[in-house]
Amino acid sequence: MFCKNCGKEINDDASFCPYCGTRQGIGRNEKSSRSLLAAGLLAFFLGSLGIHNFYLGYTAKGVIQLLLTVIGWVIFGIGPIISGIWAFIEAILIFMGRIQDSDGKSLR
Repeated sequence: MFCKNCGKEINDDASFCPYCGTRQGIGRNEKSSRSLLAAGLLAFFLGSLGIHNFYLGYTAKGVIQLLLTVIGWVIFGIGPIISGIWAFIEAILIFMGRIQDSDGKSLR
């Protein structure tokens, strides 16, 4: 699993992050209320707009993807392509179970 504060990979049963010292506070088998299938499909079909990141609670990442698509299309023309590739990779990672929600819980 990953630390909910610094994002570094830590043991699944760690109570505290060995890098930043943040208490993890989640159980090993605790699942998110968010669906893996829904997050993956949102990433695949609407990912360039960052919808899946908003769904998972990563608002800042969602805003960055949305702005990259909208402003990048107007100014550079390549923004949606970059954002689309980014979203496709995230969709694969979601379906593999490598991305958790913003609380650090595994998707159900």
